[in-house]
Amino acid sequence: MAEGYNAVTGKDAPLGDSIRAMSEGLQRLGFSLEEERWFNPVPNVWSVRLRDRHCATLSSSGRGFSREAALASALGEFYECLACNRFFANYYLGKSLAAGSFVHYPCERWFPLTPQGLPDGLMDAATRDHFDLHSQLRAGMLVDTNAGDPKRGICAIPFTRQRTDEQVWLPVNILNNLYTSNGMAAGNSRWEARTQALSEIFERHIKNTILTAGISLPFIPDEVLARYPNFCESVAALRRAGLVVVVQDASLGGKFPLVNITLINPVDGGCCAAFGAHPKFELALQRTLTGVLQERELDGLTGFPQPCFDLKKVAEQPNIEAHFIDSSGVVSWDLLSREPDYDFTEWNIEGDSQTEFEHLCYLIHRVDMDIYIADHEYLGLYCCQIVVPGMADLYPVDYLIHRNNNRAIAMRPALMALGSMTAEGAVELQRQLGEVRVTDGYSVAELAGFCADPESAWGRLRVGELRCLLALKAGDLQLALEWSEWVLQNPSASESWMRLFRCLNQMLLFRLDPDRHTAHFEYLLKQIHGETLLRRVQGMLDGQDVFADLPPLGEDLEGLRPHRQLLDVYRRLQQCKAAGLPGRA
Repeated sequence: MAEGYNAVTGKDAPLGDSIRAMSEGLQRLGFSLEEERWFNPVPNVWSVRLRDRHCATLSSSGRGFSREAALASALGEFYECLACNRFFANYYLGKSLAAGSFVHYPCERWFPLTPQGLPDGLMDAATRDHFDLHSQLRAGMLVDTNAGDPKRGICAIPFTRQRTDEQVWLPVNILNNLYTSNGMAAGNSRWEARTQALSEIFERHIKNTILTAGISLPFIPDEVLARYPNFCESVAALRRAGLVVVVQDASLGGKFPLVNITLINPVDGGCCAAFGAHPKFELALQRTLTGVLQERELDGLTGFPQPCFDLKKVAEQPNIEAHFIDSSGVVSWDLLSREPDYDFTEWNIEGDSQTEFEHLCYLIHRVDMDIYIADHEYLGLYCCQIVVPGMADLYPVDYLIHRNNNRAIAMRPALMALGSMTAEGAVELQRQLGEVRVTDGYSVAELAGFCADPESAWGRLRVGELRCLLALKAGDLQLALEWSEWVLQNPSASESWMRLFRCLNQMLLFRLDPDRHTAHFEYLLKQIHGETLLRRVQGMLDGQDVFADLPPLGEDLEGLRPHRQLLDVYRRLQQCKAAGLPGRA
């Protein structure tokens, strides 16, 4: 049996058994995964990116101290994203699925919208206080973007509050807006998965606390690290490559099971800080090192920001998000001080995965926070989603008010039928876009929840470009000119798209200038833009074929091939949920 296929610390089954079971289970479900790319920058550190051959939107990545551990990790992530609906969280499910007997899970419950406050029975007092502390939340803000049906109401799924064992209904909208993948995990057993999920929650929360507060961490003594020769071999390889490697205890005096590793590249002074958590000290070390090197080669460890003294800059939300995505955010020099705020404390939680889970629960409950868990076992592998309000939140709760992913629900019917839009409809859609808090460079497909090929017209359409087209359809040429100027100042990556807007901009200038006539310059405009493009733009100025590049989408988004593929997968999963039989569609 290959190295790494034996039982390993922190896993309730041998890696070989896990890989085999997960691979066979995904094949039964109709998936065909390919190993898109492997990374092995230093000894003992592996990561891999997987994707489905039939639906490239579905991909996952994994990491570990062996090739097999990385593959098992990636397969587990693929399972958790399927079981917890993470793959589909930002997309509209189309009319048919949204009108089904259930949209997310058979156990879901729908709460009608109320004119004042939130519906009775939705959430408990603790979660209401957390998500609506200032009484700004309205029921309409909790309609999930996937179904996008205010008439049906608010979809919520049952979670179990661990401290009291009571059932609590949490809105899907909140899960997708504030938590994304944080707290999701798959495992060989219930306890293994739950320990993994809580470890990730600890990792991200304590990391943010350390970074934003400018906490200085103690170095882990060399004699302690020497107990883990594979880890030391990996670190030695990084140092031979010229990198500065700092390994620190992030447990804050033994309170939390965290480790920090910071890499500094002397070539450009860039700094990359990663954190890893697990009740077992050895696994926390491994997770931290594999995390900082995930999907990276040695020559790619450049371009990181240099440390700074400005804690406000470190605490900015975009910087915190960069740390969550790939540990590429800026850090404070304080993190690396030789004058730590805490002494090094050796820690390790002995016992099996259930003991580990119970210890993590104890750490959370003793600071008076609550743990809510939803179990998903319908795919034949235990998966869970864990929510710890105030600790697991990846985004501020005011995102529900100011940056809710359901903000474009009212626009969807118009966007899905642009070809038949009237001038009045264009004015209304323009008004709705003006009310949405989104930058002009934001993707229209992302705003609306459409999965589009990034090279297609739908995939590259930005809000500013759409507003230009809407102005043309409405007959407001002055406004169209202003938005065409925006496009030229913020060019798209598509040259054909830019040729269209350059021609459009020039033709608008001629049309709106009372002292010049297009006919006097048409001979030259034909040579610059070509007769075909020129004729098309002349028609657009008259409101004709304004949206010719944007084909109709249909009620179930069948006009977008990537979206159609995604919904085909979701229908297969819905059959599994309805049957209640693990892995059988």
